[in-house]
Amino acid sequence: MSLPNGFLDELRTRVTLSAIVGRKVTWDMRKSNLAKGDFWAPCPFHQEKSASFHVDDRKGYYYCFGCHAKGDAVTFVKEAENLGFMEAVEVLAREAGMTMPARDPKAAERADRRTLLAQVMDEAVRFYRLQLKTNAGSAARSYLSQKRRLNEAAWDRWDIGWSPDNAQAVVEHLQAKGINSDLMTASGVVAKSDSGRLYDRFHARIIFPIRDARGRVISLGGRSLDPNARAKYLNGPETELFDKGRNLFNHAPAREAAGKGQTLIVAEGYMDVIALSEAGFKAAVAPLGTAVTEDQLRLIWRIADEPVIALDGDTAGLRAAQRVIDLALPLLEAGKALRFAILPGGMDPDDLIKAQGAPAMQAVLDSARPMVQLLWQRETEGRVFDSPERRAALDKTLRAHLARIADQSIRNHYADEMKRLRLDLFGTAQIRPFQPGPFRPGRGKFAPPGGALATTRSSLLAQAQGPVEETLREAVILATLILHPALIHRFETALERLDLTGDDHDTLRQMILAGAEMPDLHARIAQSAPAALDAVLSRPHVAIAPPVRNLQDDDLAALCLAEELAKLEARRGASREIEDAMEDMDGLPDEGLTWRLSQAAEARHRSEKSGQNDSSDLGEDRAALSRQLQRLIDDQVWVKKNR
Repeated sequence: MSLPNGFLDELRTRVTLSAIVGRKVTWDMRKSNLAKGDFWAPCPFHQEKSASFHVDDRKGYYYCFGCHAKGDAVTFVKEAENLGFMEAVEVLAREAGMTMPARDPKAAERADRRTLLAQVMDEAVRFYRLQLKTNAGSAARSYLSQKRRLNEAAWDRWDIGWSPDNAQAVVEHLQAKGINSDLMTASGVVAKSDSGRLYDRFHARIIFPIRDARGRVISLGGRSLDPNARAKYLNGPETELFDKGRNLFNHAPAREAAGKGQTLIVAEGYMDVIALSEAGFKAAVAPLGTAVTEDQLRLIWRIADEPVIALDGDTAGLRAAQRVIDLALPLLEAGKALRFAILPGGMDPDDLIKAQGAPAMQAVLDSARPMVQLLWQRETEGRVFDSPERRAALDKTLRAHLARIADQSIRNHYADEMKRLRLDLFGTAQIRPFQPGPFRPGRGKFAPPGGALATTRSSLLAQAQGPVEETLREAVILATLILHPALIHRFETALERLDLTGDDHDTLRQMILAGAEMPDLHARIAQSAPAALDAVLSRPHVAIAPPVRNLQDDDLAALCLAEELAKLEARRGASREIEDAMEDMDGLPDEGLTWRLSQAAEARHRSEKSGQNDSSDLGEDRAALSRQLQRLIDDQVWVKKNR
């Protein structure tokens, strides 16, 4: 959806930033000067006690001097509520009394369908809640009150329900409300048999509504009381509303509690989260029937910088902890960490709280261990290192783990901690200290210490840069998406993550993302940002690009986009390699440094050469180009290979 000229400016004028932010923070009146529109408070985006978050009402901008969060009213609502850009605009527009411009038909149709599906979910939840209070729900009530020790007030707080044994009951109820079979099955509540018969997917199960970050029901979870059931817990399927790998159970309440200073706890399932919350640990979330995904981990870090992963103390819980470690290593960055609380005796949080109460759970959380210690434990526990070969094997394993950490500062600190733990294990007299040296992600070698020669320092390879070429490639990517809007959805993630450097390029990116798949996107951008668009399309390099000259060929444009993105990543990967090597010139031997620089240049030249060989006849040999691009991506030409 595209917004008309001046809409956002008027919106920002109508809303007061301090009023928006004030719902999430408590102002420090000693530092704030209300008369001048100058407000200070602890930051809502990271846990702190000092008032480092500044709001300038007159300029309409905020900035945190601790975590460096910054933006305007739209950005704040987007980040604080975990909303998309257009959703944040809609929230503010309603508050300001402004009417949102009409959407394009396709976008409106998608939004309307999601609204209808949400209504189906709400109606199903109401039905299941009523069933829990009937005679049919007596067994479920007994289970919840006696085994789980949840009273009726807790059932209502969590909207817990019961799906009766009659698999037609919810179908008949929804039909009576005028809901058609297509919406029933699309919501995930109702399934269809091979014979075409509709039935309740969750029949004979206790129902737990699953809500998104805004509190809307997007799916259901069901717990069977039958000990012979094939699955004790059953989640709803992936739908237009529900992506289990991108949502968390109890997301919105946990985010609010964490913002008030509570420790964010990541548990394994619904009942653990409910037990924790009912015991006073309100900032608790759980993945939805799967191991924690990368998207969920990023969501968790948006709620809190150092959450505690609370896992069962049994074998399955420890395996889950190790999976989280492997997932988190490449994603670590300064200020984003994980701690692990392994519960005693194979208990889960629900068991521990019932047996020993909330203080016992708090003690477990207080003793949570940093991730590096669990990583070390995994590689050393139960093993004997009584020979040089075994100790060397441990070194190799540790280096491989360190290689996966992208953040250089964290990698160095992990290496220091590994050295300390290693010396504690082996003793200083038994073996020389672990020397990881400067290590680079994606490579399998540590370089020994040494100095770089002057000839290496002054080499042309070390000085190679190409900002102009990178800017041109960015321009081709943006122009292609503007002229071929049908491709935006396919390349949306790559575009969002792209580090843009050209003037006005970020402005165009935001307009592209906001107007995804709009056939008149080009005209709208030309009207809203003519200077930025002209600066891109007027470049000779862009004008002769195949997707710009062939506006009707989306397949060709897709190939070209993949090529430009791959080449841009190859060049920037090479540039990063060179920059890292330059930083380490005082600690690497001349031969190793020269080899690294030459490999970086070779990767870049391979990328450039492939473009010269293949792109000249795009129209005649798309298959060859596709194969070549795939080879570039599969080979990761920007990564140094072991020799």
